Amino acid sequence: LDMFSEVKFPVPWGHLAAKAWGSSEGHPVLCLHGWLDNANTFDKLIPLLPRDCYYVAMDFSGHGLSSHRPAGCPYHFLDYVSDVRRVAAALQWRRFTLMGHSMGGAVAGMFCFLYPEMVDKLILLENLGFLLAPEDTEAWLESKRLVIDRLLSLEAKQQTPRARSPEAALQRLLEANRHLTAEGGAILLQRGATETPTG
Repeated sequence: LDMFSEVKFPVPWGHLAAKAWGSSEGHPVLCLHGWLDNANTFDKLIPLLPRDCYYVAMDFSGHGLSSHRPAGCPYHFLDYVSDVRRVAAALQWRRFTLMGHSMGGAVAGMFCFLYPEMVDKLILLENLGFLLAPEDTEAWLESKRLVIDRLLSLEAKQQTPRARSPEAALQRLLEANRHLTAEGGAILLQRGATETPTG
């Protein structure tokens, strides 16, 4: 475990970088660093851990060798949870161990709340995890998981926009927003659509 490899995972704004130790056949462990930190946090620890695991220490967006989010986009806590979900999907990990330090521990705790079926163990270093008031838990979890899952689903379907006739574009807009009238939809499309030679 003294040797590591660099890994990159594509995301819509660039890539998420990570360091990996061990055989990819080993038990998967995703390592999450703290605030103002990066994957090198785990350089001295990983060689001391069991050798039958595959350790992947990711750099959160804007940290280490990972791409920054676009200028003007804030870094919300839930975005870091989405980063974890993206990396797990790219690695095709259905169930794995999460090890988080400081902020990474809080992210790991929130990920466990949102995707408990994906985490077999949670290891927290200098962190208490993520806590919610019991009366808020179910609704919060459902809404946040839905946000992340929909975002990743849309990103997976990235396609070149299809050209439509003005009438078909209006019909599509009205189907997506049942509160709009045809007149209101036409007004929005004047500014929300671009006419091209094909539609």
